Amino acid sequence: MRKVGNVVLLFVKKENAMKIRDVVRILEAEILCCESCLGKEVSDFAASDLLSDVLAYEKENYLLLTGLTSQQVVRTAEITGAVAIVFVRGKLPPQEAIGLAKSHNIPLIMTDKLMFDSCRKITEKLGKEKNK
Repeated sequence: MRKVGNVVLLFVKKENAMKIRDVVRILEAEILCCESCLGKEVSDFAASDLLSDVLAYEKENYLLLTGLTSQQVVRTAEITGAVAIVFVRGKLPPQEAIGLAKSHNIPLIMTDKLMFDSCRKITEKLGKEKNK
């Protein structure tokens, strides 16, 4: 794990990658759109509420965890190569953001968990998978 600005990055080895549907289950989350895309593989994670820091993070197939809900979050995810967005703290994005995500096939997921707890749960799951 490393921190770049205010973005926490967790790099995952390919053999430890998981699918978006696994993240939904781990976080006990609700799928807001693009359920057909839950089979996409996630190989990196980033957690931030500052979009400028996320824009500096260009990786493919990563999961973005954030408390921001605007259309700009979806645009940022699309530009930087995120395969899904997890809204933490029970934040619900506006319909405009959901529509934009649908048009780019970016699943939106909502969990009531805090960002820190969400990152911890994902990291713990990856650690268990690694030790199998």
